[in-house]
Amino acid sequence: MMSLRHSPHGARLGASPQRAKNSVGTLRRLWAFIAPQKRKLFAAMAMVVVSSALALAGPYVIGWTVDVYIIERRTDGFLATLVLLLAIYMALGAATFLQNYWMIDVGQRTVHAIRERLFRHFHELPISFFDRRQQGELMSRITNDIDNMSQTFNSTVVQVVSSTLTLMGAIVVMLSQSVVLTIVTLVVVPLMYVGMRWITNRTRVRFREQQRALGEMNGFIEEVISGQKVVKLFSQEERMESELARKNAELKQAGFWAQTYSGFIPKLMNFLNNVSFALIAGVGGWLAAKGAISVGTIVVFVEYARQFTRPLNDLANQWNTLLSALAGAERVLEILDLPKEEEDEREAAALDRLDGRIEFRQVVFSYDKQRPALDGVTFSIAPGETVALVGPTGAGKTTVLQLLTRFYDPDRGVILIDGRDSRTIKRASLRRHMAFVLQDTFLFAGTIRDNIRYGRLEATDEEVEEAARQANAHSFIMKLPDGYDTVLAPGGGGISQGQRQLLAIARAMIADPAILILDEATSNIDTVTEVRIQEALARLMNGRTCLVIAHRLNTIQHADRILVLNEGKVIEQGTHEELLAAKGFYFQLYCRYWKRSMHAAR
Repeated sequence: MMSLRHSPHGARLGASPQRAKNSVGTLRRLWAFIAPQKRKLFAAMAMVVVSSALALAGPYVIGWTVDVYIIERRTDGFLATLVLLLAIYMALGAATFLQNYWMIDVGQRTVHAIRERLFRHFHELPISFFDRRQQGELMSRITNDIDNMSQTFNSTVVQVVSSTLTLMGAIVVMLSQSVVLTIVTLVVVPLMYVGMRWITNRTRVRFREQQRALGEMNGFIEEVISGQKVVKLFSQEERMESELARKNAELKQAGFWAQTYSGFIPKLMNFLNNVSFALIAGVGGWLAAKGAISVGTIVVFVEYARQFTRPLNDLANQWNTLLSALAGAERVLEILDLPKEEEDEREAAALDRLDGRIEFRQVVFSYDKQRPALDGVTFSIAPGETVALVGPTGAGKTTVLQLLTRFYDPDRGVILIDGRDSRTIKRASLRRHMAFVLQDTFLFAGTIRDNIRYGRLEATDEEVEEAARQANAHSFIMKLPDGYDTVLAPGGGGISQGQRQLLAIARAMIADPAILILDEATSNIDTVTEVRIQEALARLMNGRTCLVIAHRLNTIQHADRILVLNEGKVIEQGTHEELLAAKGFYFQLYCRYWKRSMHAAR
């Protein structure tokens, strides 16, 4: 089976650039994504400064109130002072709301841009990158690592800056005093309960929407990464990027409101705590002015003591989050630093049509620059000829196809397509003239109609259905509840493997390729379905250049020619009968195959 995920030899790829050596370097790299939002970022930071100043101003006014109206027992202007305190804390609430709102917007837009850039870069990487990486690890980078960065943008940055400013301000003020007293009040607990309930009822819905959008996008990304070969072979990179942009926009919107509502919780606690202290200062001051109690300036230190300890706790809590986000950012930047697939040569041409003539001349290729996967391979295929590639595992069959499709280029030698060096043909143009029917057919989540149309997006519904008829797929499709509009699960779940292969044939039919590549397209299926597939393949192969990789030698007996590969070399070629008569390597393979078949039949 041609897994377009090779290889026992490892994939060839330039060494990854070194990761950022320090946090400062990583932050500098991230600034390129943040810079478009710098106005909102600076506005949010300005609100942090304002809110920190207001948070420090409140206790100072309270202390002044105590000194003037309690100690000196004055009442004139007391109401105006209370109004001033109320104004300070209302302004503080407005400033914290704005810093939260703007910073969340900056964070969501930034990770939106990073995620799209990373996804686009995936399409620009050579296939060798995907050959040596696990899908789950790539998924982690594009989802979890970016989510960690999002959390940092949403709250951690503001919290760190705010806590630092508040801590410095509180230290300066407290150093000028002599006594610290802590008072705990529960007056605003009912308000906290009502506020928390109002917020959580809304955040629950928003987070559910966010998780749904995140789950849909994760599934889409995993699907596209799994089917990266199919995407590239049909040159659908732009369509996949547009679909990702749509899903990413939905996630951005859902994430924005989820984080906005949840961000109100700490702000609510802070606001109500401030109201509590304002009430204590006001009521206590009034009572002291009347001679009921004597509190003095010590009241102010209740607030400053809290403002001294809280930033320390906040900084400690946010530090791990910040480090985790920076580590995630390094992992994302590491991917973005990887070299793109080598660009087409400047003089590379786009071909309107191909006759399908293929020629390998002394082709040498190695995945790891040590052991050659192909060593001096030479053969030619005439337009419309069907040629089978056979040989043991690791003989080089898949590598021939890797080079033909330009997932890799040869180290030495030349591959000619219609007499042109393949390196002078644009990759996308070359692949548009090819179609694949593989053993493990990959189908995308969506309707059957859309999966068939993937071979040629501009195809009409009538052309889709005609391709399905030619592929012997129409009858089983019409038996499904929604016919061509039946929605398949990711990977083609919900239908049999044989039915998936029939859809793959229909997809190749509608692409109308000049070159067709078949990779054990009839293995692991029942006899009736195999007959239908063989009939459909016969129609598909008619008049086209065909390369067939088969491990069951009985399926390629009628090929026009058979190329026998071993250890990266073409050691025999001819018809089935000619190769058997020669009693060479193919004869040995054929005898071993029949012995295994007879043993299995028993």
